[in-house]
Amino acid sequence: MLRAIVCAFSVFATFCLATGASAEDRAPAAPVLVVHGGAGAMAPGRYTAAEELAYRDALTAALNAGGAILEDGGSALDAVETAIRLLEDSPLFNAGRGAVLTREGDAELDASIMDGANANAGAVAGVTSVKNPITLARRVMENSEHVMFARDGAEKFAKAQRLEREKASYFKTDARKRDYEAARKKEKDVEKQGAHGSPPEKFGTVGAVALDADGNLAAGTSTGGMLMKRFGRVGDSPVVGAGTFADNRSCAVSSTGHGEFFIRLTVARDICAQMEYGGRTLKEAARDVIHNRLEGLGGSGGIIAVDPSGETALTFNTAGMFRGVKRAGAAPEVAIYGERLVD
Repeated sequence: MLRAIVCAFSVFATFCLATGASAEDRAPAAPVLVVHGGAGAMAPGRYTAAEELAYRDALTAALNAGGAILEDGGSALDAVETAIRLLEDSPLFNAGRGAVLTREGDAELDASIMDGANANAGAVAGVTSVKNPITLARRVMENSEHVMFARDGAEKFAKAQRLEREKASYFKTDARKRDYEAARKKEKDVEKQGAHGSPPEKFGTVGAVALDADGNLAAGTSTGGMLMKRFGRVGDSPVVGAGTFADNRSCAVSSTGHGEFFIRLTVARDICAQMEYGGRTLKEAARDVIHNRLEGLGGSGGIIAVDPSGETALTFNTAGMFRGVKRAGAAPEVAIYGERLVD
């Protein structure tokens, strides 16, 4: 009798996939986690073999930690937060401890997270003492009536939530200090010549998207923003719809790149909207937004995304993007340059 029930369920599942039954009628796909550590000018040769290995190890650790949560039946939200926390703790990426510095030499951190099951979202901008901004963003989502807190208000909320905080020196790594000093010198040299400076150098972001065993999607993004940014500049990472978006009816997306362009195009939401309203597949929507719309406006960067069927997209128009995928029961795969992943 049990065998007959299992066989009947298998036939039904196959029928649903073949006939295009709605997501609500289908059995949930196997869990999957995707992470990124930023996109940019990462042509082969930029990093030493040791540096590449360090990046790959950090991405793998994040995938394994978040993937273990999914394989144990945990939520997509928990997997996303856990993976991003590890990337924030790593000095290699432009988020948390490895954040780039503002023109004043400070680290200002942004983050957002979104639950695809109910459209709940939380975000923070311009925080300077919170060790893990992605956790603060989740607290905003779950423990307040608001979506975004900024600067002093976000710091006060973090204190009320008893979140772990660090001194300013924790975030300022030696590598980022060198980047900052080099940028300051370049700026002064340009000023002496009486010329206009080039746009501030852009670094990546970190992010994660996940599909859990219950069929729920989640997305999160965290960043230190743009090197030498001024006047409290905020990019796309904490902006729901631009840097982060998740909806169980379409997809979950985390963005990385030149934030001003991602905000103007509401990149993350546009990809999901093309699926929901236009009937495009995830890869088709991602390709259109990144290679047509974003490039057409002069923007650079990339996205990671997953849909309710477990289909993924890791799409970028730069020379590389730190990225990786972990599917339930499979080993994690990571890449930096143009290598193809089994996505």
